[in-house]
Amino acid sequence: MLDKLEAIRERFIEVSEAILDPNIMSDMKRYTSLNKEYKELNKINDVYVQYKNILDNIDSSKKVLSVEKDPDFREMAKEELETLATQKDELEIVIKELLIPKDPNDSKNIILEIRGGSGGDEASIFAGDIFRMYQRYCERMNWKMELIDATEGTSGGYKEIICSVAGDDVFGKLKFESGVHRVQRVPATETQGRIHTSAASVAVLPEVEEVDIQLNMNDIRKDTFCSSGPGGQSVNTTYSAIRLTHIPSGTVVQCQDEKSQMKNFDKALKVLRSRIYEIEYKKQQDELGKARNSMIGSGDRSDKIRTYNYPQSRVTDHRIGYTVHNLTQVMDGNIGDFIEELRLAENANRLQEGVA
Repeated sequence: MLDKLEAIRERFIEVSEAILDPNIMSDMKRYTSLNKEYKELNKINDVYVQYKNILDNIDSSKKVLSVEKDPDFREMAKEELETLATQKDELEIVIKELLIPKDPNDSKNIILEIRGGSGGDEASIFAGDIFRMYQRYCERMNWKMELIDATEGTSGGYKEIICSVAGDDVFGKLKFESGVHRVQRVPATETQGRIHTSAASVAVLPEVEEVDIQLNMNDIRKDTFCSSGPGGQSVNTTYSAIRLTHIPSGTVVQCQDEKSQMKNFDKALKVLRSRIYEIEYKKQQDELGKARNSMIGSGDRSDKIRTYNYPQSRVTDHRIGYTVHNLTQVMDGNIGDFIEELRLAENANRLQEGVA
């Protein structure tokens, strides 16, 4: 492990020098890539320095024990050695986790898409509940959520809602949320008190920049239309809404949240770029013959990942068998425990496979 840490430190020094090179600073794509690598290596380098100091102090304490005759000094050295050994063990756990190869998308912002699935009006209402759950969680994390497009359900909620989320390690924390979320409860529209099962699908896409993926604008058809949602006097009067069609893949994206056509175009292009990136990324993973997220499933929106049972106040994540009985708090954005458990399970699985 020390050899690996020392190699990382050497690379950290190389990158630190490289990002100050004027030639590299003039190449924005190269500079951006190196800057991201620097931030990741810096975390490991800081821990390595702590770990190396502990090892040096352990050696010093052992030397004291080997030559010191005074009982008081020997006792002090023994106590210090025990403390250092505990710190060493704790730090090694942290280091093993840091050495697991990270998903390069973890530090990215995201495009969050939520759609009502099976269950009619109740599915749209539940999609709205799920959206508010993530909205509350984003507030807890001090992330910025920005609406891109929404189609409201006839009885409340959303048939579809798309937004962007910006902050620290957003994709790394929310990537496991992709899939089908199932709800079991008595719908507000149910007259006989029967429990219904409905579903909403969630897709979490890493937000990508032009340096990550190049889109040929000749492959994109741009259509404008009148907004049908919020927007004041411009609604149904000006062609501010944008629909983009990526002709090679058939991917269609629209945005009508802003009054400005240009702002709607920028938002729609951001979503389109993320969707095309996801398609290409999945192709690469399929060619490599491994799932996108090896332990927790592919992240495909067709995978049933979690059930929210209202009569029992129960929420169960089916991928790791993790259950809590505080549904009200979960729907209020308290999903940190699920995210942490999924992250730990994934890391444990990758360590077991010997990835690190």
